[in-house]
Amino acid sequence: MRTSSEIVEIARKTLEIELEGISGLLHRITNDFAVIIDAILKIKGRVIITGVGKSAIIAQKIVATFNSTGTPSIFMHAGDAVHGDLGIIQKDDMVICISKSGNTPEIKVLVPLLKQSGNILVGMTGDMNSYLAKQADYNLDTTIEKEACPHNLAPTTSTTAQLVMGDALAVCLLECREFSSADFAKYHPGGSLGKRLYLKVKDLSSLHEKPQVSMITPIREVLIEITQNRLGAVAVIEKDQIKGIITDGDIRRMLEKYTTIEGLKAGDIMSKIPRQIDQDELAANALEMMRQHNITQLLVVENGKYNGIIHLHDLLKEGII
Repeated sequence: MRTSSEIVEIARKTLEIELEGISGLLHRITNDFAVIIDAILKIKGRVIITGVGKSAIIAQKIVATFNSTGTPSIFMHAGDAVHGDLGIIQKDDMVICISKSGNTPEIKVLVPLLKQSGNILVGMTGDMNSYLAKQADYNLDTTIEKEACPHNLAPTTSTTAQLVMGDALAVCLLECREFSSADFAKYHPGGSLGKRLYLKVKDLSSLHEKPQVSMITPIREVLIEITQNRLGAVAVIEKDQIKGIITDGDIRRMLEKYTTIEGLKAGDIMSKIPRQIDQDELAANALEMMRQHNITQLLVVENGKYNGIIHLHDLLKEGII
């Protein structure tokens, strides 16, 4: 059994080896890389990414990243390709084939078929003298010195290099397309990232009533209004103008200050100049404002007029954190 210090040392050594492998890629980015980016931007079809074993898993991740950043892409397992999946590839598609050795049996069967179809073939391999590298139209060099595995066998540094090269492709394509945060939101509507980019304040505040009282509303009625709406606050409105806000905190401070609430009105305990946010602002901006001012609710306005309340719990419930 390894000691704790030995385990920590093994982990650090693994990271050091993989960091060295990634650093080595900096000198392997050639003009082919720029040509590949240009070709992807110009193709009318999709990017088909294929591989076997661990490389196939990396291929799936790159496909996912491409699709989420505006580059239509499909994964095709190299082993399944010769059993019918070649039908995935259309004449306007580009194929990226990932293989550490570039000499696996599946690759040697698949590559000639790809060449016959006339599709652009990009090889991502760790051996520039391999069968794949020699047959490919363009190459992405992911050569590494050694795997992090102590026996130099298990794909570790090599798959990390493939992953990083895929990320480099995705980011270059993203920037060349001027892919915006709004574009990103279109492809991630269900996740918290997407919600941060498209969910607006009114989408949440409209789910609630619009609790409000006047300056002369008795405190008992104020308490009822706060309790019924369960937002921890109520707006104080006078002649359609926002005069203040009364929160749970204001109620606690009132109880500390006054021995009786008889005769007290909303205007006596409200907080003046409450924080406001326009209903068309992003909900994520509301969260940032709450954090900045250490509060849990904001008054929502439409054209300067009171239109409801957004609470921190609304944001947390949507996963906007």
